Amino acid sequence: MKIGVTFPQTEIGHDPSVVRDFAQAAEDLGYDYLLAYDHVLGADPTRPGGWTGPYSVDTNFHEPFVLFGWLAGLTSRIELTTGVIILPQRQTALVAKQVAELDILSGGRIRLGIGTGWNAVEYESLNEDFHNRGIRQAEQVEVMRLLWENDVVDYTGRWHRIDRAGIKPRPTRRIPVWFGGSDERA
Repeated sequence: MKIGVTFPQTEIGHDPSVVRDFAQAAEDLGYDYLLAYDHVLGADPTRPGGWTGPYSVDTNFHEPFVLFGWLAGLTSRIELTTGVIILPQRQTALVAKQVAELDILSGGRIRLGIGTGWNAVEYESLNEDFHNRGIRQAEQVEVMRLLWENDVVDYTGRWHRIDRAGIKPRPTRRIPVWFGGSDERA
């Protein structure tokens, strides 16, 4: 059994020393992993239609890949887990590259938790379709695996086209991808 701690995204603030101390304390206390949530944008509660989400435009939210890149250099053992990256909002090849690099620089300590999210405002603001996010995420996982496992990828899908290209460096292990969500479909 592994025991982890959730990074207090909305509570910790933006002082780098506090963020560092939290991660190092979690490692020193023997936690196996540190989990960080993902949201790119918070909505303004005064927007037309209102907003009832658990966070808003006033809430601090550290970007998990940047956060983990920094924390990988400040820790040595604790696993770094996204819980979850809202994958359909992001460019697939870029995520594959970022995760591969994080896994290499952290010494194999990345676990990629992914999900489709629930915030339609965020999708709209990022110019992505909220309604096809589930099926699109399935293709994204396929594309990431191909990029992680092959020097050259030639792929044509419904949402992706890679014309004999690849990423370097590639991960040296099979990166764990976990699916998360609160809906039965997850």
